Amino acid sequence: MAQHKVNYLQDSGLPIALTTVDKLVQWGRSNSLWALTYGLACCAIEMMASGASRYDFDRFGTIFRASPRQAEVMIVAGTLTKKHAQFIRRLYDQMAEPKWVISMGSCANTGGMFNTYATVQGVDRVIPVDIYLPGCAPRPESLQYAVMMLQKQIRKESAFQKRKPKRLV
Repeated sequence: MAQHKVNYLQDSGLPIALTTVDKLVQWGRSNSLWALTYGLACCAIEMMASGASRYDFDRFGTIFRASPRQAEVMIVAGTLTKKHAQFIRRLYDQMAEPKWVISMGSCANTGGMFNTYATVQGVDRVIPVDIYLPGCAPRPESLQYAVMMLQKQIRKESAFQKRKPKRLV
């Protein structure tokens, strides 16, 4: 008597995709980043241009939000003064976990050429930063690349483990 072998996976005609729930959650999380804009100086113009039609952040799933409670990425663009430091910290604390920060421009990264008593010498002294974007003022393509690097970083993280708090300087 001949045995008839049935391959149910092949007969259905449906493609089979195997992955873990962790990778699926991180893929969804990385492809739907909502950014809280914190434009302080000339870098903010380049940040706005990245959301315009030529560079179109929407195709990356990145949408600019005005509310910290709806955002998961804060983009700090420009010179942070000590007067603004308490506000940026308050906005960062209002963001839900998980949250990430992109420091855009030399002034946001290190204070830039403004080495005065009123300028914070780097956003990382107030809030933890994930991606540093150098330049004065960085082009919109640079910000797109930084978002792509952040997406890559998010995909490597575990979705269900609590993120370790970053140390501040």
